[in-house]
Amino acid sequence: MFPNRSLFVALVTTVSLCAGLAVNTASAASLDGVFSASERKLKLAQASQEKIDKIVEQTQGVHSQWQAVTKEIDGLEVYNTLLDRQIANQLTDMSDLNTSIDQVTVIERQITPLMLRMIDALDQFVALDVPFLPEERAGRVERLRALLERSDVTVAEKFRSVMEAYQIENDYGRTIESYNAMHQVGGAEREVSFLRLGRTGLYYQSSDGQFSGVWDQEAGGWIELDDGASRNQIRQGLRIANKQVAPELMLLPINAPESAQ
Repeated sequence: MFPNRSLFVALVTTVSLCAGLAVNTASAASLDGVFSASERKLKLAQASQEKIDKIVEQTQGVHSQWQAVTKEIDGLEVYNTLLDRQIANQLTDMSDLNTSIDQVTVIERQITPLMLRMIDALDQFVALDVPFLPEERAGRVERLRALLERSDVTVAEKFRSVMEAYQIENDYGRTIESYNAMHQVGGAEREVSFLRLGRTGLYYQSSDGQFSGVWDQEAGGWIELDDGASRNQIRQGLRIANKQVAPELMLLPINAPESAQ
């Protein structure tokens, strides 16, 4: 049937080999396609994962910012609450201050006329008092009048100055003092030493000791003392006032108040 069996077998073998080779070639090509597709999918998956990682990172950043803003808002709410309380307290203080200002205004209206009357009384008292330090005391009264007209000085300071002047005048009544001033003596203007014993006695003596006198409050004038004893007593009183000797009893003429009838 097959005259050349060997040739047939060889042909069959060749065909089989070619068929197997073709099958293997097709399988290899199919595997290469699978690998290529898998590689593309892997790259796409990696790209997608990178995008996801970026989105997650951005989301975390936004979340951190949101937490920071939320914390700042909470702090501002606490601060605003504190400010509201402070403003409420300040409004209350302002209301109290306005009430106090109204009261002070009323007091100022009442105290200013009082100070004017006090200055007038002080001026009259100095004019009628024993005439020691006349310029100094009259000047103090005039300064008080000028002070009352100043708008840049508070009422409290004005009242303090008036009371201080009254205190100074009050202190004159219980102190001893000597001072030098010009005085009409023997028909001429001379510098003499004055001796003040409270408000009870006011005396003078010239620097050479030749002229001495005492103020007569009742007569409203000076009386010359020409006796040696009075002059010596005045000289001693001046030394006591100047703290040159220790205080001691002095015998000097004074104006004794008249007894009430």
